[in-house]
Amino acid sequence: MKIKAKTIIIAFTLIFGGVNAQTNFSTNPLDAVFETKDTDKFWKAFDLIGTSKQNPFVDYVKNGSPGVKGFMQFRIINADSLYSKVKKKREDYLKSRNVLSGISQKEKRTRAIYSALKYWYPEAKFPPVYFVYGRFNSGGTTSNDGIIIGTEMLKNLDGITGLIAHELIHFQQNITGNDMLLKYTLLEGGADFVSELISGENINTNAFQYGEAHADPLKKEFVTLLKGNNATDWLYETSKKDDRPNDLGYWMGYKISEAYFNKQADKHKAIHDILNIKDPLLFLKESGFLDQYIKEYIKQNNKKLEDFF
Repeated sequence: MKIKAKTIIIAFTLIFGGVNAQTNFSTNPLDAVFETKDTDKFWKAFDLIGTSKQNPFVDYVKNGSPGVKGFMQFRIINADSLYSKVKKKREDYLKSRNVLSGISQKEKRTRAIYSALKYWYPEAKFPPVYFVYGRFNSGGTTSNDGIIIGTEMLKNLDGITGLIAHELIHFQQNITGNDMLLKYTLLEGGADFVSELISGENINTNAFQYGEAHADPLKKEFVTLLKGNNATDWLYETSKKDDRPNDLGYWMGYKISEAYFNKQADKHKAIHDILNIKDPLLFLKESGFLDQYIKEYIKQNNKKLEDFF
C-alpha cells in the first residue's frame, strides 16, 4: 500500500477501518475469487477513443465491480479523470494489454499461498482479488470489498503473487495502540514478514538490501523517531537527505516481527500476535530487537528504560 507520509494517520484510519469492518469473506482458501472482468470493460472503452463522441469510460466506472468502486477515491477519481490520463499515457497503458494472459497459473499459486496462511492462522479470511485499471498511481491496495490490483502498473506477473500475499495479510491485521511511526512500521513490516512466510516472496527487496547494509545507523535513527507520527524517510517517501530508498519502515517492521517470532516457542501464537498487536511499544520490547539501541538512547538522554516504554 502506498500513501503520502504526511497523511499517514488519517489515511490508515480510513483504509484499515473499512478493511476490518468486512466480515463476510470466505474462510476457505479454495473459495477465493479472482475477478478480471473490469479489465475487459476497460479495453472495450479504450478501443472507442477517437470514435466515441462521449467519454467511453463512463460505463467502466458506472458499472464496474466493487474493485473499481474501491479504486475511485484517491485513484481513479471519476470517468473524466481516467479519460484524461488514458489519453496522455495511451502508449503506457497499451504495454499492459496482455499482461493477464498467464493469470490462471498465478491464481493456482495464490490459492496455495492462501492455504499456507490457513495453516498458520486458522481464522484467516480470504477476500476477492479484483484486477482493475486506474491512473498509474497505485499498484495495489485494499478496500472493504477485497484486494484491488492496478493492472496498468504491471509489466508482467512475476511479482503478483507476492503483492497479493502482502495485501492479503492486511485483511487479517487488527493492530491498535497509539498512532505513531512504530505502529505503521509494524503494520507494513508485519505484513511483509507473514506474507513472505506463506509465499516465499518479498516485494520490497530494495528496502531490505539497503536496510541490511546500513542496519546500525538506521536502528539508531529509528529509536529516536518511532514514537512520532512523521513517516518521512521510513514509509512511502523520503526527504532525499541521503540515498535511502522508499519504504525502509517495511524492513524495520519485518525485522522486529521476525525477532518476536523467533523468540516465541508457540509459532502459531506468534503469528496471531503479529497480526493482532495491541500495544506496539510492548511488542517492540518483547521482540528485543532494538534493546541495545534503546539502552544507548536513554543513557544519552538521562532517562530510564520504563520511561521509554
